[in-house]
Amino acid sequence: MVEIKVVALAGGVGGAKMVDGLARILPDHSLTVIVNTGDDFDHFGLRICPDLDTICYTLAGIANPETGWGRKEETWKVLEALVELGGPTWFRIGDRDLATHLERTRRLAEGITLSEITQQFCDRWGVSTCVIPMTNAQVSTIVKSVEGDLAFQDYFVKRKCEPRVSGFYFKGGETAEPSPGILQAIREAKIVIICPSNPWVSIDPILAIPGIKTTLMTPLGLQRVFAISPIIAGAAVKGPAAKMYFEMGIEPSAVNVAQHYGSKRNQGLLDGFVFDSLDQDQTDEIANLGLATFKTNTLMKSVDDRIRFAREVMDFATAPLD
Repeated sequence: MVEIKVVALAGGVGGAKMVDGLARILPDHSLTVIVNTGDDFDHFGLRICPDLDTICYTLAGIANPETGWGRKEETWKVLEALVELGGPTWFRIGDRDLATHLERTRRLAEGITLSEITQQFCDRWGVSTCVIPMTNAQVSTIVKSVEGDLAFQDYFVKRKCEPRVSGFYFKGGETAEPSPGILQAIREAKIVIICPSNPWVSIDPILAIPGIKTTLMTPLGLQRVFAISPIIAGAAVKGPAAKMYFEMGIEPSAVNVAQHYGSKRNQGLLDGFVFDSLDQDQTDEIANLGLATFKTNTLMKSVDDRIRFAREVMDFATAPLD
């Protein structure tokens, strides 16, 4: 494949699988991943960055293959000791994972930025892909629910996504700045891919950081922006995206994911949209939004699936658009 600059917007397990596939087929240093940090929070005085760690662990080949989060070959001695002491164990942190949070928190206290720490960790783990947190500021995704406003991890992990949601906002997002290098990476990219991550709580926090969405929407020569649907046949592959759609009165569907981002022809973000073959009956409706369309098997159950899907997406992204 001819070397071109590619930017991916990602969060969570689906995003991690997508960027892993892209990293496996693209030349070194041609891929930049902008990662959601709206899920970040403090626990036991430690700064926890769930999406950032999932992306980095996956690219490093050290992610837990069964859960998609945390590290493989994990042990749980600290968690077991916490149970004995009656401490809070609703957010499970393994021993190897704990080392990441301890060292990140120590470096943050020394004044090193999150983006610098992420690069340092990636260097240690042998990750050549450029991974950048969306901001070095603290931005928190807040879930509006029937029980009031909930911090994201309280909703997602502690409450297991049970409260009915009505919307989201990103505390601190309006005054945050993109991490250094993000806007330049977007301007230099020929292809921008919005991964099959939850639009509401994985991608929207990134787009809420001032400068990122406007830069994506600024005409930049031959640059193209594509999104991949995380919804297949009305359901999310993983996570609460479909439940969120239902509770906000929106049908969970590929076409509504495409509508969420919008087409450039209608002052939106996208040139094209990728969705699963099970939703082929929505092809015309998606195309009528002003988008080039590509349907295929979007499930990534294995590394081979990630590679196959990444090649298909890049072939679509670099081909002449209808």
